[in-house]
Amino acid sequence: AVVSTQSPSESSLLKGESVEDTVRNIQGYCDIMVMRHPTPGQVTIAARYVNKPMINGGDGVGEHPTQALLDVFTIREEIGTVNGITVTMVGDLKHGRTVHSLARLLTLYNVKLQYVSPPELDMPAEVVDYVKNKGITQTSYRDVMDAMPSTDVLYVTRIQKRKKYRLRLCVDTTA
Repeated sequence: AVVSTQSPSESSLLKGESVEDTVRNIQGYCDIMVMRHPTPGQVTIAARYVNKPMINGGDGVGEHPTQALLDVFTIREEIGTVNGITVTMVGDLKHGRTVHSLARLLTLYNVKLQYVSPPELDMPAEVVDYVKNKGITQTSYRDVMDAMPSTDVLYVTRIQKRKKYRLRLCVDTTA
């Protein structure tokens, strides 16, 4: 059975029930839980209150580990391995929860990571530090063309329309 709460207006959260109480109640109806929440870290907090496996389906600008698992699966299916490759992540690395999770997951492999973004949208320091502490080589660029020669996988995430940033994604051949 799927127990779904699409919005707080459809749940007891509107009446003042905490997220912790909600997940404690829902766990009685399932064997495994998948939670998506707009607040970074909320899924991790909620998981402390249940005795069932909880999968993080995404939390705000924090993490999206289920997408990272799919991305690693796709890389393995398409290339044949995840080891020994260079993955270049391009776009909004600051707010892109998929790149945060993918960078962390890729530390389980022998990879090199390259980041391409405007300075205002660089990969967050906590992600960079985590990856660094795992011994993974990381390089940052401002121009995607500088990263392309060593790129095996190009992972492009969009820059939100509401953000006023530009990213150079191609070479001007007329210059």
